[in-house]
Amino acid sequence: MVVFGAGAIGCWIGGRLAASGTDVTLVGRPRVLDELARGLQVSELGGGQWTVHPTTATEAVDGDLILVTVKSAQTADAARALAATTGTIVSLQNGVRNVTLLREMLPGRRVVAGMVPFNVVRRGPGSYHRSTGGALELDRSGAAFAAVCRSAHLPCKLRDDMPAVQWAKLVINLNNAINALSGIPLKQQLAQRDFRRVIAAAQREALSLLRRAGIRVARLTPIPPQLVPHVLELPDALFRRLAGRVVAIDPYARSSMWADLEAKRPTEIAYINGEIVALAERLGTRAPVNEKLVELIRAAENGGKRDFTGRHLRQALHSITANAPATAPTSSASRNRP
Repeated sequence: MVVFGAGAIGCWIGGRLAASGTDVTLVGRPRVLDELARGLQVSELGGGQWTVHPTTATEAVDGDLILVTVKSAQTADAARALAATTGTIVSLQNGVRNVTLLREMLPGRRVVAGMVPFNVVRRGPGSYHRSTGGALELDRSGAAFAAVCRSAHLPCKLRDDMPAVQWAKLVINLNNAINALSGIPLKQQLAQRDFRRVIAAAQREALSLLRRAGIRVARLTPIPPQLVPHVLELPDALFRRLAGRVVAIDPYARSSMWADLEAKRPTEIAYINGEIVALAERLGTRAPVNEKLVELIRAAENGGKRDFTGRHLRQALHSITANAPATAPTSSASRNRP
């Protein structure tokens, strides 16, 4: 098996599978691979730790299964690099465009859609920790990879509705930007109602647009996606009681967007909140909450503010949403409104 994109997700999944005896080759940048020279350490939420020594490579190699775990902006480059390989490709990436792009650029190849629901944080050189719960979700055509996961005791579900699953994950990932702008761990951020109200506004805006576009959103948690914004807005005590039954989060968890900003890398904002902005434009309307989050992350990429309190972030959003509902038609005036 080949993991193309040895970042946090790629290293953790590759390491977890290697710990079960799977022959894994990690393909990544020399900087990351140099850290793995002494071994790759992966750890689990709630306990469990393994050290493995996977094969590494800086260029694409072939395998029966090739897991693509690069950032969305690098998907086209990954497709070009994998053109000479023959194995089944499994996309385990954020966003909703990557599988389509891989199929277009690699005609005739089997490309399987997958979704990673959990968060992985880098705890040090060569050390990666899964900090939230959840099972991998795969299109039914990915049964071979699912079997490998199950042999490694890595929970995995086969689905017949992966586009809806990917949109559902994107709606959840709208919080990535908010967590990155807060500068604090995910669990601490979610404990604060002001931050949750911002998440609720971003999700409600997205769900409204998706409903208008006729795009189905899968149910990934015990709470239906349409009710999640209401739950997020609950008082802190009620939210804590309910959230503890839905998903486990440990104190290490932070969003991948926070990690990108910390490492001074471009973020995936265009493929997450920006995807909602693009959908609104296709529908002839606006998504002002997600527009503003995109703007704030772009500013943060260039050294801007990354320590918003929940109250200050709500104020920043309120200034542009008070007179710009998501259902308002697009006009030249509304496009230029700050």
